[in-house]
Amino acid sequence: MANYYEILGVSKDATSAEIKSAFRKKARELHPDVNKAPDAEERFKELGKAYETLSNDEKRSLYDRYGEEGLSNAGYSNAGPFDFGFGDINDIFESFFGGMGGFSGGRNVDPTAPQRGHDLRLDIELDFEEAAFGVEKEIKIDHLAMCKECYGTGAEPGTKPSVCPECNGKGRVVQMTRTILGSIQQVTTCPKCGGSGQIIGTPCKKCHGEGRYEAEKNIKVKIPAGVDNNAKIRVAKEGDAGKNGGVNGDLYIVIYVKPHKEFKRDGFNVYSELSISIPQAVLGDTVVVNTIHGEKELAIPAGIEYGKILTIKNTGIPFLGHPEKRGDHLVQIKYKPPKSLNEEEKRLYKKLFEISENKKPNEKLIDKFKNAIHS
Repeated sequence: MANYYEILGVSKDATSAEIKSAFRKKARELHPDVNKAPDAEERFKELGKAYETLSNDEKRSLYDRYGEEGLSNAGYSNAGPFDFGFGDINDIFESFFGGMGGFSGGRNVDPTAPQRGHDLRLDIELDFEEAAFGVEKEIKIDHLAMCKECYGTGAEPGTKPSVCPECNGKGRVVQMTRTILGSIQQVTTCPKCGGSGQIIGTPCKKCHGEGRYEAEKNIKVKIPAGVDNNAKIRVAKEGDAGKNGGVNGDLYIVIYVKPHKEFKRDGFNVYSELSISIPQAVLGDTVVVNTIHGEKELAIPAGIEYGKILTIKNTGIPFLGHPEKRGDHLVQIKYKPPKSLNEEEKRLYKKLFEISENKKPNEKLIDKFKNAIHS
């Protein structure tokens, strides 16, 4: 498949407005109702995929860095011909052209033709580590399943639907109304078949003539390493069953990551705080720090300032699509005076004060310092 920017005919630094404008122009040229070239439909679908990716800042960033593979690993699969988030390609044209009617208003839709099932959404919660390293989850969803008794026809086994005599299978009827301005033709849904174009004489007992029924199912889903809050995972064909033999819709899983008691996330970096003693801050030390990859040693340089951030390389969140690459662990250093001192510690602090100030310490100030420590 060609580069998404090439498909839209824009540069890599194109603005959102330029991308939107390019899509509008090419969509009118390539829509199958207008363009009768043999490859028009396929090019039209590719155009939709390109716009759906580049019009979304998060997806565009992933695509720029890792290409389609990065999108797929992040759960933004473009495998389906109409993979446009929670709707389909009609949603895009609804926003641009007031619906597909601008292209297809004169086309009759066969109500008995296969219809794709609806997409479903499920929000799930992950622990901090599960989001960082990926996990396989077994989830339970409610959906519309195809009736296995009638195989989606809605008719009792051994029977089959018949063509509606009122609309001749079209699902719509034409009504003529005479007014002072002349006759007005109005197309409405067939009242006899409800727009299905079929009459079911003996409805299936299991699905009551619907061809589908509400069911619960368990599925296993692989969450890739590196996902963050609001990431969307597309599970193809796990949505509602289609009608008239149409394909199933998709399931979209939206991720929520629970806060961690010790770590915070900033992109692919992990942030934590470390409290050290004043002697450690003055003289320096080597300490052990908790990271998501286990305990790591960290060198504290002598004379470190309060609030200084130290970095432990390659111990952060794995990159989406490239788990061998990781962010860093950022440690902010904090320290505070000791809450109590023994006699030896007091003697040493007095001595340090004398050396650093080259004078005898003020006993009243020392008493105030001791009182502050014990308060």
